[in-house]
Amino acid sequence: MSHAAAAPVAGAIPTVEIPTVDLRELAPWALFVGLLGLLVIFFVSADQGAISIPAGTAIHEWVHDGRHLLGYPCH
Repeated sequence: MSHAAAAPVAGAIPTVEIPTVDLRELAPWALFVGLLGLLVIFFVSADQGAISIPAGTAIHEWVHDGRHLLGYPCH
């Protein structure tokens, strides 16, 4: 004897189960992304070569056009 699959009922709304995320699992990733974002903001907005972590003006030259695009003065 074979069991036939139940046919979907016309007009029935399928249910969707939304997965939950534990905040303890999310916190380290949020901290990492936040710190990485702050580092990017530092290099794009504040770096003029004088307080740069790497010596020289290489970072300034790499993000020069992006600084102007975002409205940061750099001259």
